[in-house]
Amino acid sequence: MHGEYKVPGGKLVVVDLDVEGGALRHVRVAGDFFLEPDEAILAIDAALEGAPANTDTAGLAARIDAALPASTVMLGLTSEGVAIAVRRALAHATEWSDYDWQLIHEPPQSPALHMALDEVITAEVAAGHRPPTLRVWEWASPAVIIGSFQSLRNEVDPQGAERHGVTVVRRISGGGAMFVEPGNTITYSLSVPDALVSGLSFADSYAYLDDWVLGALGEMGIKAWYQPLNDIATEAGKIAGAAQKRVVGGEGAVLHHVTMSYDIDADKMLEVLRIGKEKLSDKGTSSAKKRVDPLRRQTGLPREVVIERMIDSFRARHGLTRGAVTEAEMARAEELVRTKFSTEEWTARVP
Repeated sequence: MHGEYKVPGGKLVVVDLDVEGGALRHVRVAGDFFLEPDEAILAIDAALEGAPANTDTAGLAARIDAALPASTVMLGLTSEGVAIAVRRALAHATEWSDYDWQLIHEPPQSPALHMALDEVITAEVAAGHRPPTLRVWEWASPAVIIGSFQSLRNEVDPQGAERHGVTVVRRISGGGAMFVEPGNTITYSLSVPDALVSGLSFADSYAYLDDWVLGALGEMGIKAWYQPLNDIATEAGKIAGAAQKRVVGGEGAVLHHVTMSYDIDADKMLEVLRIGKEKLSDKGTSSAKKRVDPLRRQTGLPREVVIERMIDSFRARHGLTRGAVTEAEMARAEELVRTKFSTEEWTARVP
């Protein structure tokens, strides 16, 4: 069995192993990480040898930690990262390179249609009818997108939304409310087979699916990192928030979508969103205006250039072919707009 895992912000860990009699055998750990002293790699292999195959990530990491020499130094590697690679091997997880990735980047569309396309495209990936897909959104109008389980009245000021012509929609994933305006927001979705995140915890899958964009930002001079559970942050502040939804059917799929702040009208945002003191307190700031630091200021690049460089970075890492929403997918999405995403029943399902 073969498993790979790129430690977020670190290096690739590769594990090859067999399972015999319910235990790990012939374990070999490799990768492009740095590890001192040399014999530490043998200690890692020995710690995993004979471990019950049903040992969870924490248990495997504990075995490794207990076996490492006191002087061990790991760079680009963690005990947990090795353990995750083991679990991915046991789960027969796939890798990014196993797929022919498709890009969808089409003209501006309505907020409700974006919600519907996420559901339809991810379901098509789950059913095996389309390849894993990176979809970059363009917005036709300003919007607030609330999480699947958020209270509408608690999150949105209806007078502020009406005053600024903001459409309120509810997405199928959890998480918090996002305020977007055309030209000020960069949003993308990854619709991926469930096998790509096999062996990862829910939290680990966020970091795993965000890693490519951290690299893309780094190429633009932005030192960014994944901040659990679902933020991308820099020293200057948060720049993005992610959300996920597991889709059943067929082989299963994961929808992972991210909204990044290219620019922001903070005053308008505060008139539309109800941002409470408790929400701000866990961010370590007393002002909502300081919670987000836009990409425009950090890169100095036009929005279109930032998007182009992100796409180029993804293509260089994983390959990417231009595609489009099919007629059948669009028809299904438009039906969902009519019957679900534009209805009061869905938008206010948590009043």
